[in-house]
Amino acid sequence: MGRVVVVGSANVDLVWQGARLPTPGETVTDGQFAEALGGKGANQAAAAKELGADVRFVGCIGDDSRGWAVAGDLEARGIDCAFLSTSTEPTGVALVAVDAAGENMVAVAPGANRSLAPEAAVDAIEPGDVVLCSCEIPLETVQATVTAAIERGATVIVNPAPPRALIPGAILTRNEHECTHLGGIDVLVAVAPAVIVTRGGRGATLHRADHAPHDQPAFAVDVIDTTGAGDAFNGALAWALVTGRSLPDAARMACAAGALATRALGARAALPTAPEVYALCSS
Repeated sequence: MGRVVVVGSANVDLVWQGARLPTPGETVTDGQFAEALGGKGANQAAAAKELGADVRFVGCIGDDSRGWAVAGDLEARGIDCAFLSTSTEPTGVALVAVDAAGENMVAVAPGANRSLAPEAAVDAIEPGDVVLCSCEIPLETVQATVTAAIERGATVIVNPAPPRALIPGAILTRNEHECTHLGGIDVLVAVAPAVIVTRGGRGATLHRADHAPHDQPAFAVDVIDTTGAGDAFNGALAWALVTGRSLPDAARMACAAGALATRALGARAALPTAPEVYALCSS
C-alpha cells in the first residue's frame, strides 16, 4: 500500500469565537481567543494520519517559533517531514472568526507558504501513492506536483481552496462556490477523472464523465466549529483511496470524517479515528 503525500500550507491559526460574526466596519466584543496549528496542507496531513495512513508532508515554514511548533506537532504525530523546508519568510498565519453556529470567516497571511518551490514534491512521490494538494501554495507548485504524480503512477487530488485556477488531470474536491468560480461542473468534469462537490450540511456529490451523479448525504453531528471540516474531508478521501476504496465509498468516509471534525473548536481538535468513521458510516 502506498502513502498519502500531502503538498500544501502550514499555518498557525489565531481563533476568535463569539456569538456572531462582525459585519464590515463593526467591532464585536465578548469573544474568546485561542491559538492553534492549522493550514490546509498540515490539517489534511494530520487528518489522514489520525485515520491510520502513512503520511508524508511537503510544505514550507519560517525559521521562527511558530514554524518550530508546526514541525514539532507534525513529527509528534508520526508524519514524515523530510520534505518540510524552511524559508526566510515568517510562518503563515490565519485569522479565524467563528460564530455560535460554527460558521467561520478566515483571512490568511501565507508567509513561508509562498516559498514552496515547484520541484519541492517531485522526489517525494512514488508509484501507488495518493497525492493531495491544496492552493494556499504557489500554483506553479501545484501544477508541477500534479504532473509528477501522474508521470509516476500516483493518484492525485487537488482541493482548489482558494479557487485560483483550474488544474487539469487530478481528482477535484470543491465546494459549491469554488465549482461555480472555476466554470461549473461540466467544465470541471471535462478535465478531471472525477469531481466531488462538497455541500456542507447537505453532504457531497460525486461527478464523473461516464457515470450519473452520486449523492452522498451529510451525517448529523452536534456542530461546534466548521473550521477544518473540509481539510478533514480531503485527508480522509486520500486515506480511503490509498487503502483501496472505490470513489463512492471514499466520498462517504470523507463526509463522515468532515462531520466528525466539527465537534470541537479548532481545525484539528476533533479529527476522527478510523473506528469513529466506520461507526458513523454504519449508523
